Amino acid sequence: MEQQFFPIGTVVMLEGGEKRLMIYGILPINSDDNKTYDYIGCFYPEGFIDNDHCYLFNNEDIERVEYLGYVDVEQQEFRAKVAEMLTSQATGA
Repeated sequence: MEQQFFPIGTVVMLEGGEKRLMIYGILPINSDDNKTYDYIGCFYPEGFIDNDHCYLFNNEDIERVEYLGYVDVEQQEFRAKVAEMLTSQATGA
């Protein structure tokens, strides 16, 4: 099953969260453990404050989507390339 990613700018509430986050990156790698996450986000509406206020999370951590970010042809092409890359990695191609 193809994984879908929310576009940059999407505002979400995480399970058990108290503050909304805005997605500003897709498939970031945690430099501490080299683990890849689905998203990196920052507080909404404040935006990026500093590195201590950036949050890595996955689709399953999202309780609800408050606002869907901007979608255009470029974003759709990017999403298709990411899906192709993930499929290739999963199949070892």
